[in-house]
Amino acid sequence: METLLVTGGAGFIGSNFVHFVRNHHPDTKLVVLDALTYAGNLSNIASLLRPAYSSSDKRVEFIHGSINDVELVDSIVQKVDAVVHFAAESHNDKAIVSPDIFFETNVMGTLTLLKAAQRYDVRFHHISTDEVYGDTDINSQELFTEDSPYKPSSPYAASKAASDHMVRAWTRTYGLKATISNCSNNFGAYQHIEKFIPRAITNALCGIPIKLYGDGLAMRDWIHVEDQCRAIWEILHNGRIGQTYLVSAQCVVNNKTVIDILCDIMRTQFDCDPCIQYVRDRAGADRRYALNPQKIRQELGWKPEHTQFSRELESVVRWYSSNEDWWKSEKSRVEEQYQILGQ
Repeated sequence: METLLVTGGAGFIGSNFVHFVRNHHPDTKLVVLDALTYAGNLSNIASLLRPAYSSSDKRVEFIHGSINDVELVDSIVQKVDAVVHFAAESHNDKAIVSPDIFFETNVMGTLTLLKAAQRYDVRFHHISTDEVYGDTDINSQELFTEDSPYKPSSPYAASKAASDHMVRAWTRTYGLKATISNCSNNFGAYQHIEKFIPRAITNALCGIPIKLYGDGLAMRDWIHVEDQCRAIWEILHNGRIGQTYLVSAQCVVNNKTVIDILCDIMRTQFDCDPCIQYVRDRAGADRRYALNPQKIRQELGWKPEHTQFSRELESVVRWYSSNEDWWKSEKSRVEEQYQILGQ
């Protein structure tokens, strides 16, 4: 039986990956390591765990702890076949105000994991972001590839770029069996409400104006989280060691269009008439991301399945509408933090 350590497995993408593996590869044992910061929520995987959060199934185990805990990480990694590394600080607005924790977690935490994986000769897959490549002009047709130069624009992106380079260095210097995936913007269930799409949805449900940064024309490359999870599984098991794979559904849409779609869904499906409020953009905000996923398509045969963006957004709206208990207690705190930032 294969055993995977999933770091950050109570967060957004990590918890979706845990559910994906249990649903599609039930013979795989999962060890979830999560520090349960504000962005981690144990209820995301509660259906796989007993109320006391001990394992209800020998194939799922939860450990509360930090990836910076050298002794803890060492004790776990020596017992697994592979590390799937999601754990990261990822919110750009927070990174601008408090960058230290981003480098402590995203760089030093990754270092702790790499050293343990090296010590026990364990397969390592590192999940990263398209933001390491910087951005392009709003009218550009450029697509980033695996060979595009790194030009991170924010403290968050810089911390992820550093961790990417570390993984490559460990592969070349120590022979670590590692791969990297850089993915576009994910959306789906269990995403923290500080993020763009969940914040817009929950604002509308609470009667708060939907906030749109800057001129609203910044473009993002969107992918459903379930497609991301399938891509990670394929790379982990069939990707070439030492390689990087870009993961994208090539759904490049400006933020104003996303909000317009959400507003239409709220009006027609939820008897809600949200209003839009423009707020100042974050410092150094990127204008456009777009990835070329040709490599993963050709080498691994992966392609996205959730390609009807409006339909998938409607499904996500329904999830947040039906799961208010999951997010409602956090809403006031999140909006207070944004108010401090003028956003």
